[in-house]
Amino acid sequence: MKYKLLIVGALFGALSLPFAAYAETPMELLIVTPTRMPEPLDQTIADTTVLDEQDIRKAGAPDVPALLRSLAGVEVAQSGGLGSQSSVFMRGTNSNQVLVLLDGVRINSATTGATALEHIMLDNVQRIEVVRGNVSSLYGSEAIGGVIQIFTKQGQGSPAINASAGMGSHDTQRLAAGYSGNVNGTSFSVNAGKVRTGGVSAINPQIAPNANPNNNGYDNDSFDAQVKHATDAYHSLSASVFSTRGNSSYDSALGAPTDLNNLADDIEKFSLASDDQFGGMWHSTVRLAQGIDDSQTYTNGAQTWSAQTRSNQFSWQNNLKIAEGQRISFSVEHLGQTITAPTTPYTLTSRKVNSLMGGYIGEYGAQHVQLNLRQDRYSDFGTASTGLLGYGLTFGDNWRATASISSAFKAPTFNDMYYPVAWGGNPSLQPERSRDKEIGLHYAKNGQRVDAVYFVNRISNFIVLDAAYASINIPMARITGQELSYAGDFRNSHLKASATFQNPLNDTTGLILPRRAKEFGNITATHDMDRWSVGGEVRYSGVRQDTDQVTSGSVTLPSYTVLNLTARYRIDKNLDVSAQLQNLFDRDYSEVYGYNTLGRTLFVGLNYQQ
Repeated sequence: MKYKLLIVGALFGALSLPFAAYAETPMELLIVTPTRMPEPLDQTIADTTVLDEQDIRKAGAPDVPALLRSLAGVEVAQSGGLGSQSSVFMRGTNSNQVLVLLDGVRINSATTGATALEHIMLDNVQRIEVVRGNVSSLYGSEAIGGVIQIFTKQGQGSPAINASAGMGSHDTQRLAAGYSGNVNGTSFSVNAGKVRTGGVSAINPQIAPNANPNNNGYDNDSFDAQVKHATDAYHSLSASVFSTRGNSSYDSALGAPTDLNNLADDIEKFSLASDDQFGGMWHSTVRLAQGIDDSQTYTNGAQTWSAQTRSNQFSWQNNLKIAEGQRISFSVEHLGQTITAPTTPYTLTSRKVNSLMGGYIGEYGAQHVQLNLRQDRYSDFGTASTGLLGYGLTFGDNWRATASISSAFKAPTFNDMYYPVAWGGNPSLQPERSRDKEIGLHYAKNGQRVDAVYFVNRISNFIVLDAAYASINIPMARITGQELSYAGDFRNSHLKASATFQNPLNDTTGLILPRRAKEFGNITATHDMDRWSVGGEVRYSGVRQDTDQVTSGSVTLPSYTVLNLTARYRIDKNLDVSAQLQNLFDRDYSEVYGYNTLGRTLFVGLNYQQ
């Protein structure tokens, strides 16, 4: 309870500060994920957070999951140290009920439905947009909990070099370099990075005696490149490629104490796009893309499992301005998913999805309306139709009220439906379907922003594993919750805080969904002075339920609080040195039962930006 009071106090106590003493912060950032049409953040109806280059730099986090931990409504459960399997729970939904896009392209595994975010390093990332709540009516399957869209670095300005290097605890080493810019209407960006760490032993052998007590290390190599050529002010062609390859050592609670286990993951993206503006009313984007998720596991050097997903994607989106303050969007999409799994006899290895989506945004003075409708036709189980109706009202100059009602769905994964029945596959599974309602109150003035959102999400045909580890539908999961967030700038000081109170409930058993806390929150403060920038973060999570891997019994994970510190010193306009001290008090806690976390760690880096 004391943590609830601390977080809520930080969020709303700041409202009593003298706002008039600080300069107005213009809201000029245009984002695209909440509506698939560019609009300012302060006009969006969906609960949205944007993490830009400055946020990424100040956080000092190595990968995407570490950065997302600070957001309202977002929990991360990691099975060990850097590079180990991460599950992202948004608003209490499952990790495969959150859609991840990389520059608008799906990169998830069709076998598990989830995206291996632990392998996406922030050295390649320019911006992340996080939309919480049902947005299947814009993006189709998986978007029951929300959408995380990651934008890789793009070229702008005069060509320039950037580079960084660092080292830290557990023999961690990071190297990254890039070159980007714009020359005569052609922008480009090329970036490469390497990360390695010796890690810690992933599983606690006191809980799982058969786990190997050796340290579990991780290696990652990443590369991305983009080029965009504008033939004139209205037409451009672009191409991009992204690749990240992670090799992680992991422990098994069911093997022998001498086993050496490795997981090799490749995530790749290829994209070609044409952006065309016809007059002042019609903007067209045609994209041809492929996302790849390729995973293999090895035990003592011998391959034990392999699965590759190829997601071939075509989309044609048209945004039209039909009147002042009114826009419509129409999209045609095709997704072809194919899996190659030599070690698993799936009963079906491919499916196709054809989709139509329409959207409307209308501004009527202080009122804002959003409407979306979408239909997805699957070759294996039929049709899913979804919709969203949102309303926003600005009042008192600085306040906005929002409300929305939406529907969503999630297609069963290939593991759910097309595993052999003896392995737990269930060809009779139905898609999960969701109904979401939410209301929000928002305040923004003089560099201060407060958001409060209440939501109710009812998910029917919820997919779980039964006692025999077979996939089944249960009638309902019901998730209710409140999200509070605050961001404020006070001259050279910056404060961010978030708190989430939720009840993610399995209606059949009456139990809280596993690895999800009923309350969690985060407070981050930074201060800039001359050449220094220093900061601290307090992160809290309440108790969570989990399963003992050895006995299959139910266990409770205790609450935890960790304190992290950051510092950055600017040597000159191009060069700075940074340091991150994580888990200052060396708290012993676990996000997944039986798995260790890193304890106190220090990382020091040198960063160059021409």
